[in-house]
Amino acid sequence: MRQRLLEMERKNLIGKLITLIQLLVSVICIVTVAGSGMLPKKYLIFLIGALAVLFGATHILQYPKNKVLRYTGMIISLLMTIILAAISMGMMKTDDVLKKVGGATYKTDNMVVVVKKGDSAKSIEDAEDYRFGYQTAVDQKNTDKMLKDIEKKVGKDVKTEEYESLTDEANALLNGNVDAAVFNEGYMSMIDESVEGFSDQVRILYQYGIKTKLKEEKKADVQEPFNVFISGIDVAGPITTNSRSDVNIIMTVNPNTKQILLTTTPRDYYVTIPGVSGDARDKLTHAGIYGVDASMATLENLYGIDISYYARVNFTSLETIVDALGGVDVNSEVEFEAGGYSFHKGVNHMNGAQALAFSRERHSFAEGDNQRGKDQEAVLTAIIQKATSPAIIKSANEILATVSDCVETNMTSDEMAKFINMQLNDGASWNIESQAASGKGDTQACYSSGSQLLYVMWPDEAVVANVSDKMQKVLTEK
Repeated sequence: MRQRLLEMERKNLIGKLITLIQLLVSVICIVTVAGSGMLPKKYLIFLIGALAVLFGATHILQYPKNKVLRYTGMIISLLMTIILAAISMGMMKTDDVLKKVGGATYKTDNMVVVVKKGDSAKSIEDAEDYRFGYQTAVDQKNTDKMLKDIEKKVGKDVKTEEYESLTDEANALLNGNVDAAVFNEGYMSMIDESVEGFSDQVRILYQYGIKTKLKEEKKADVQEPFNVFISGIDVAGPITTNSRSDVNIIMTVNPNTKQILLTTTPRDYYVTIPGVSGDARDKLTHAGIYGVDASMATLENLYGIDISYYARVNFTSLETIVDALGGVDVNSEVEFEAGGYSFHKGVNHMNGAQALAFSRERHSFAEGDNQRGKDQEAVLTAIIQKATSPAIIKSANEILATVSDCVETNMTSDEMAKFINMQLNDGASWNIESQAASGKGDTQACYSSGSQLLYVMWPDEAVVANVSDKMQKVLTEK
């Protein structure tokens, strides 16, 4: 009899220990969720109350002599412990991802040494006796840093040849006047505009990333109206690397009225780049070569607005984001074919590859780049609608982990958490509108490309004024 009582007490003790572990994990879960700042206060209070009741119930079930009740309590307690541990780990993972994506403070200029494809050099050390060409029209500071790094790598002074423009430097390499060319990789696509097939005839022998601290933007309260610059860069690879910005969308957000206005500015808009080009004009897309802050300053100057935040994605990112969301429903204004896909007028369900083809096409339209801008807004609208829907919460961790290497923003993890908290708190849907700037096509010399004449679009001042007024209206509505 005494042995039986001791055995019963031992089993009761195990059950009580299991519930105490449940209590510990419950506290950890509450602290983790509260610390993330994402869960609204009313839901946090409900969570605390529910976990307290569950602990009380499972713990009380360890006292009756009835075995069924005790074992039921132990099973429930074990399941709750596993679930709460998973929730805590998920919240920690989400917080890590937000920190990885957000709070960007620097930009990277990827300087490269290129040689002709058939060149025998395998490394920069093999090129110690080469003649290196460089240009003095743009980015001289980074070019100087690169030349010093090359000399450090090869252990001696190198022979150089100076050229007035990127085009002259590129032609010198192809013609054999120099053995290698030094420039910012962001200029590669721009060189292709003036020297046909240049990138197909060369290969990168050496590269050197130069990091520069970004100018700190005036921060906004994410629970009050603000602007975000969305930049789509034209290369794959590290998202911090400076490159042309082929997609330039300003997202004006008013959390009070649940309004989002997407404003597209054509990549070929002929504008000045503050702090870079002086009074000379250049294509808007070229501003991205000098950093996302240069693109933001250009658009702020054009529309007379403040842009607090930015988000950069590359073409690889778009596919990844759309696929992570399980596809998106995009409304097409016209019927067309692109990239091997057919798109009908109206709503099209698209995967990542389809959304990318849809966003990049411009040759199918009489309006060319203007229609492409509208299509990019349509894809972004579909992404926002899917990402803010309640159904997405169940796979939020998986989605964030998938896209963490594809997106860069200066919005901090705390600011993102605050915005998520607000959305979960009211659960309201957003009204998304779009607009696009326009202008008149022309052929002009650009600051970044020297005397080479390129297609540009002169801004229509009346359209710019109307675009700016609409952004201001969304920002000031109560």
